[in-house]
Amino acid sequence: MHAHSITPDVTLLSDCAEVPGLGFLPVNSFVLHAEQPVVVDTGLSNPDKDFVRDLSAVIDPADVRWIWLTHPDRDHTGGLFQLLEAAPQARLITTFAGAGIMSTQWEVPLSRVYFLNPGQSLDIGDRTLTGYRPPLFDNPATVGFQESRGGVFFSSDCFGGPMPTADLATGPDVREAPDLESAMMLWAAIDSPWARLVDPVKYGATIDPIRALDPSAILSSHLPPALGLNHLLFAHIAAAPDGPEFVGPDQQALEALLASFEPA
Repeated sequence: MHAHSITPDVTLLSDCAEVPGLGFLPVNSFVLHAEQPVVVDTGLSNPDKDFVRDLSAVIDPADVRWIWLTHPDRDHTGGLFQLLEAAPQARLITTFAGAGIMSTQWEVPLSRVYFLNPGQSLDIGDRTLTGYRPPLFDNPATVGFQESRGGVFFSSDCFGGPMPTADLATGPDVREAPDLESAMMLWAAIDSPWARLVDPVKYGATIDPIRALDPSAILSSHLPPALGLNHLLFAHIAAAPDGPEFVGPDQQALEALLASFEPA
């Protein structure tokens, strides 16, 4: 993972996953350096990853007080239980649904869980964290949040988009990315295909409360950090109901891909 200081209070731990034919999907975790430090998501679950080791370059894991899991997909939970061991005072922020989903694979320590729903807030000493349901999501347990001191909005999967190179995917600034609109429309079609089925007016009403927060930065799990780009990012996700449909490769395409790996 690559560490980048995004604001005085936020460090990005960036990684990416290569998706054949689509590019490199950013996979981001964050550290909020608050009075009670917060880790937001815990990276990929691949066996070669060591989230706690990478986190240790930014903060002593033992100092972590909160782990905000935006949702329990495997690209967000990679280092979760190792971090809970390394951070004995930390509590896991999730939802009833999030804990239930995780319990199908792991024994979730309920005594260390803190349930927080959209619209609820948590005081972490020098600021509050207020949960919001992002307009686009792929998991019913998804809750992003805004922190009150700096105004940063952590959006989970919403506002994501694959990048053409690994360097761009793990970079600190989305302004370096070419054709951001196409990347975000593609991700919306893949991650939230239901958006093409909804009433655009009702969908737009879910965007308005997030836009009204006027975030100082939008930090997505799957896009390089976006500072000063609110108008552009909100315009792109507003277009999701009219975006393209994504149809993945079929078996013939898979066989062609596998054949391309064979030695000549």
